Amino acid sequence: MRFRIPAFLMIALAFACGTDLWAQTVTDRYDDLFRSYSKKFFGPAFDWRIFKAQAMAESGLDPNAKSWVGARGLMQLMPATYGEVQSKNPDLGDISDPKWNIAAGIYYDRQLWRQWTGVADDITHRRSFMFGSYNAGRGTLLRAQRVAEDKALDHTQWSSIEVVAPEVPRWRHEETLGYVSKISTNVERMDDNGRVARATPARRESPPPSGAPPGK
Repeated sequence: MRFRIPAFLMIALAFACGTDLWAQTVTDRYDDLFRSYSKKFFGPAFDWRIFKAQAMAESGLDPNAKSWVGARGLMQLMPATYGEVQSKNPDLGDISDPKWNIAAGIYYDRQLWRQWTGVADDITHRRSFMFGSYNAGRGTLLRAQRVAEDKALDHTQWSSIEVVAPEVPRWRHEETLGYVSKISTNVERMDDNGRVARATPARRESPPPSGAPPGK
């Protein structure tokens, strides 16, 4: 009989050793799909890793993930949104298939990307608006832009949206800002091949000999 360590004990051991448990469980199983559909919908020069980073933020790369509101799969698409994408891409299959879920998510990102041509001439700002609207809806960000304009801020910059976010009605802004930030952080954790670097366990210093003063 195999002895299984309880999950809570594994987590406790990981923290005790100073390791990042989650960094060690990120899969590269879907990397080829992220590469393929990024190239198809955004072109070969676009950094495909941002879509993997997005899926990490959305579902933890769990193809069976389902939110309390009904969003499904790796890219956490609502069935209605998936249906709209599928109507324009009839080759897409079932929403629960990781291949089609990733394809639909990146296609939807492309649609949003095209809608943010008027933001600051910087790929980072445009990417933030794209992901922000993926999470909160384009209408929410348009309201945020109007608030920014009223305050004489540059409404084309994501940093301005971050400033006015708490004043935008009917917006769970902390969720959206955290989502966009998490995607950026996820990309920073990756190497050029999209592999998430394993955290190096922190070295634990041995306690000083009995009677020795601290730091000696």
